[in-house]
Amino acid sequence: MKLKSDRYKSARGGASKLLAISCQTCGASICRYQKDGPGNLRRMYIDRISEANIPLTNKDFSCPNGHLIGVAIVYKKESRPAFRLITGMVTKTMFNH
Repeated sequence: MKLKSDRYKSARGGASKLLAISCQTCGASICRYQKDGPGNLRRMYIDRISEANIPLTNKDFSCPNGHLIGVAIVYKKESRPAFRLITGMVTKTMFNH
């Protein structure tokens, strides 16, 4: 996956990292995610998700084994569709691209 460089990345300081996202409960791989800027991973923007092993059109964001990880939202500040994550439900690993 090539990292996206756009106004959202610039607004968050221009630094990005690629993460492999897995279910904390069962360890199932969920997707690759481009995290822009510092801080905790509280929401995942749909346009930053790649190689997803689950449908991104559902209202609930669940792992392939059905464990609930988050819920679909529209982030009001930027009017961007995203998933608000439930704290502690995902494991993040730096992905070397």
